[in-house]
Amino acid sequence: MEEYIFLDDIATADVAIESRGDTLEELFTASAMATFEVMADISGIQPKSKKTLHLENSEVDGLLFDWLAELIYLKDSEYMLFGKYNITITKNTNYQLDAEIFGEEIDQSKHDLRCDVKAITFHLFEVYEKSGKWISRFILDI
Repeated sequence: MEEYIFLDDIATADVAIESRGDTLEELFTASAMATFEVMADISGIQPKSKKTLHLENSEVDGLLFDWLAELIYLKDSEYMLFGKYNITITKNTNYQLDAEIFGEEIDQSKHDLRCDVKAITFHLFEVYEKSGKWISRFILDI
């Protein structure tokens, strides 16, 4: 089961998040959900548009960083919020992520907007497996 919590005592000018999942797919979903929850009430995002993504990285932490950076880029470049994710992660030579992401254009009259996330940072960034759970910690620049 994917889950996430906000770590208020880690960063004061930014947002620190710890996300968890039983699988990498759940971890990446929870991390994406947390990122968009910082920006808006994700319960109000409708899956009107679908985007397909393919990412590769030699390291799992690099793949998570690339994933979140790509979602933030799409928010900025296409003015969209995302709230549903179908993710498959495989490992051959590299970690490969294939995802369908669903969302809609930002509508200030409809969406409960909070603050804008500018970027994912490397500060205190980590991904690890512990006791059968995948865990990540990351800080968003707002």
